[in-house]
Amino acid sequence: MSPRGSSVPPDFGEYKAMITAGGIGTRLLPFSKEVPKEMFPIITCDDNNSLQLKPLVQAIFEQLYNTGVRSFYIVVGRGKRAIEDHFSPDTVFLEYLNKKGKLPNSLLDFYEKIRSSNLVFLNQLEPLGFGDAVQLGRPLINGNFIVQAGDTFILSDDNKYLSRLATLHQKYRASATVLLQDVSDPRQYGVVDGDYIEEGVLRMTSAIEKPERPKTNHAIMPVYIFSGDIFNALSETGRGVDGELQLTDAIQKLITARKRVIGVNLMSDELRLDLGTLESMVEALKVSLSYVDAKRKALIPKLAEETPVIQAVPRRT
Repeated sequence: MSPRGSSVPPDFGEYKAMITAGGIGTRLLPFSKEVPKEMFPIITCDDNNSLQLKPLVQAIFEQLYNTGVRSFYIVVGRGKRAIEDHFSPDTVFLEYLNKKGKLPNSLLDFYEKIRSSNLVFLNQLEPLGFGDAVQLGRPLINGNFIVQAGDTFILSDDNKYLSRLATLHQKYRASATVLLQDVSDPRQYGVVDGDYIEEGVLRMTSAIEKPERPKTNHAIMPVYIFSGDIFNALSETGRGVDGELQLTDAIQKLITARKRVIGVNLMSDELRLDLGTLESMVEALKVSLSYVDAKRKALIPKLAEETPVIQAVPRRT
């Protein structure tokens, strides 16, 4: 099922966004010890339809920026200085590239987006769970806000999935609106149950983190819109295994308190990139390349025919 949403467009200028990048990426060690998984690359396309290799966290930031968001809170932790450095405009480096005649417009555009935004870095002292990361925003964030994990990216034409989430969150006056996708084996996800209130939109009745025996295949994708109610729910949620505070458990608290919590399905033409494991990281590069290649062919078929995305390298004999 695919959600239709409502006709009232969201004003993203009123939203704040939190990007969580505090985890240590144990499944990608040893590489992720010093290089944050959120800095791993995906393939994108610039305004001139040229391929770019972009850190995932930058792609998430720019996607949110392009919807109209201007206030960002990026949760980082030990070993994540590379993220802060990447979001700090380097004028000396720009001057060097300019002198060499190698200054890309894409980097200038990225720095301009940074300068026209309010960026705050929040330090998660220990990797104590997704909920713990979100709780760091309590003293700073009022009203509705977006949360997105820094290791997940959604390929969606014109960022429609974000507009759909915000529109439905507003339409149903929800305390939490969660992105969902049906998967064959949801045991490694937060899993929800509920009743459809319109096509592709679920009124949630339960949310369980990584259940051994899932009741449904409705898996939580780590993109959310919350009201301030989530902070009270987090403060009332106990810590679980390894002392971690789970965001899914706090969402269940909202459901138990009879708050309105809805889930919104990804549409069939929207793709999720997950850089949480070695296998999914490799797959993300392949999928993002295929997605960009298809868009280039649709926009400029002549160029796509004459200039293949990848050319074979002749074998030396």
